[in-house]
Amino acid sequence: MTLKGDERWELIDEITRKTVRLEEDKQSLLDIVGELTVRPTTGLPLAIAVLFGFFSFFYTFGLSFLMMLLDPLFKDLIIPWLLETIPGRGPTLEECSFIFSVLVGDPNALHSFEYLGVLTSGLYTAIGVVLPAVIAFYMMMAILEDSGYMPRLAVLLDTVFNKIGLQGFAAVPMLLSFGCNVPGVEATRNLETKKQRFMMVALLGIFIPCGAQLGVMLQVVPEHLGFILLYLVVSFFIAGVFLSEFTPGRSPEMILDIPPYRMPQWGNICIKTWHNVVGFLGTAVPMVLIGILIVNILYLVGVITWIGSVLSPLFLGYFGVPEETAMPLVMAFLRKDVAIAQITAITMTTAQKIIAVTLVSIYFPCLATFIMVLKEEGMISLLKTIAILIVCFFVFGGLMQGIVTILGI
Repeated sequence: MTLKGDERWELIDEITRKTVRLEEDKQSLLDIVGELTVRPTTGLPLAIAVLFGFFSFFYTFGLSFLMMLLDPLFKDLIIPWLLETIPGRGPTLEECSFIFSVLVGDPNALHSFEYLGVLTSGLYTAIGVVLPAVIAFYMMMAILEDSGYMPRLAVLLDTVFNKIGLQGFAAVPMLLSFGCNVPGVEATRNLETKKQRFMMVALLGIFIPCGAQLGVMLQVVPEHLGFILLYLVVSFFIAGVFLSEFTPGRSPEMILDIPPYRMPQWGNICIKTWHNVVGFLGTAVPMVLIGILIVNILYLVGVITWIGSVLSPLFLGYFGVPEETAMPLVMAFLRKDVAIAQITAITMTTAQKIIAVTLVSIYFPCLATFIMVLKEEGMISLLKTIAILIVCFFVFGGLMQGIVTILGI
């Protein structure tokens, strides 16, 4: 039977009355919070509060509480045992045997960082400083991810990142890189275009210090860590403006599905944290020990001293730091956290420490990050990234020297 137009609409109305039930939409508390967190007027203050809580937990639980538990283990047990057990100890570093110098380091060091031995400073940096930072960071990241807040943060920051040709979702690899640059680079896969992925990889490798670096930086320049981080983040966006102008390609708008808020499951948080910690122990710890071993050998055979003397006009004249800064810069290619720790063994003023820490932070990313960039972007992009890095090293390193001089730190 064929229905006429009016009859067809009457049939539709009848079916609708029998099958559709209309009710007043009632927003839950989570719905209201979800709307508030994506509106700029309310979302930005909430984002600042969330990130403040994030890094407060990072510092108080990871870099204070956990480190406080582990520090005596090295200071009172492990390092004294190594000093007495490893053969070849002498009154000074110059009078120690080659094996003792490499494995233990300076027998007269006053702090665990200052021994610079593979089994002393190496294990202390990896286990006593970096591991607590990694645990605290990834616990908070798991909570933010499981709660559904990360996509809302991306939406909120989209306008800011659009200024440099990126999407708000770039906030995710940026935040991940504060834990480790390797998963940060891996997370750039979610950006839509090759231009955005290349830009983000370059900016992360240069300006975003990992959690391991942050933990050591807090020990080396605790009063000025906030100033250095602010400088690095501002430099990130300044360099991003220029990169966006000179990098060919598209920068499309972001389209993102926002999931509802949900209560994080502690089982998931523990599994994610454990997975990341195991990954760190399996990759970072061997890199730390191998890195210190290589640098110690280079130092003992005179290579580091030679590099420092050759580059001393650059270090002293342009950056205003001692020529001994060559040692941490060589180490930075393998592990930046250990490189920053080595700064404590060099006699410096506070201003020189700030400059040296900044130089190491914007220096070549660690070897693991280089390998990840090569894997994700290819050799051409890696070479372009190195070229950008060299330019930024001299530009922003020199600017820090000028700022510190002007401020009279």
